[in-house]
Amino acid sequence: MKNKPIAIGFRGIVLAVIFSLFITNGFAQTINNWPSRPIKMIVPGLTGGPDTLIRVLSPYLSASLGQSIVVENKAGAAGIIGDDAVAKAAPDGYTFLVDSSGVAVKPAVVKKLPYDTEKDFIPIMNIASNMGLMLIVHPSNPAKNLNEFIANGKKPNANYSYSSPGIGNTLHLLGELFITQSGVKMIHIPYKGGAPAAGAVVANEVTTMLAPLQVSTGFLQTGKLRALAYSMPERATAFPDIPTFKEAGLAEFVTEGGWFGIFAPAGTPAPILNRMHAELKKILVMQDVKDKLYDLGFLVVADSQDNFKAYFKAEIKKYNEIARRANIEPE
Repeated sequence: MKNKPIAIGFRGIVLAVIFSLFITNGFAQTINNWPSRPIKMIVPGLTGGPDTLIRVLSPYLSASLGQSIVVENKAGAAGIIGDDAVAKAAPDGYTFLVDSSGVAVKPAVVKKLPYDTEKDFIPIMNIASNMGLMLIVHPSNPAKNLNEFIANGKKPNANYSYSSPGIGNTLHLLGELFITQSGVKMIHIPYKGGAPAAGAVVANEVTTMLAPLQVSTGFLQTGKLRALAYSMPERATAFPDIPTFKEAGLAEFVTEGGWFGIFAPAGTPAPILNRMHAELKKILVMQDVKDKLYDLGFLVVADSQDNFKAYFKAEIKKYNEIARRANIEPE
């Protein structure tokens, strides 16, 4: 009688091992067969950087993976709705997030996000970055250079303002960084997108904007705007007469002006992440792809998964520090 419970226990262990092997084998087959249906790329906005980027890459990615790439725009709540949809998606390799550096900004400006930015997303690749920012002003602005702009902005009656594509985006926080480093007093005026924000400077509704090169180029070439400084380490090839911030006297202000990455829901199997990264890498080294993205204002980054994970974590910390120094309270 004493041996009977032992026999039953042993049989249970055997069955558990067999079941475990069955599940593991089935899971392995699922990964090996990935992808076996269309893949969804969620963009937390209607137009702009992430949307433009993934629509260029989608045909190449579809061809390399042998499945359709479905771009789904989930706009609203400054991108939080789209981000949350991916955070709560099944980690099966069929839902990914294509977002801007704004995803690293939100923890600094939003008090209660419906997801944990560092725990609910797996960074796969920093696909590309902007080509830097131009500090743009209306042609009637009396400042002829950055030093004059800063000096005028420190006067008691300056009444300066700056536009951005919305509250809590990368350009909002970089505007605050510029204020902190320069000492200029400016009020933030948010708009619904980069083009309307730049258009507000053209209409002389706001004093300035830190505008991505691809947004400001047309206005600068037609004389509707002037640029006082450029945020990259070297001058822009298209605008060799515009000094960098370092050359103009604000040495610390160096930034590409935002990046664009791809993320997966936490729990997505590593083999799927590795495959997605490898396929994107192969696409992004193609010269025609690099040329297309360059013409649209993107610089290809295509870093490793480990590098992007470390960079993403550092970016969250950086924007939290910018918000703290600017006394921006999360809302």
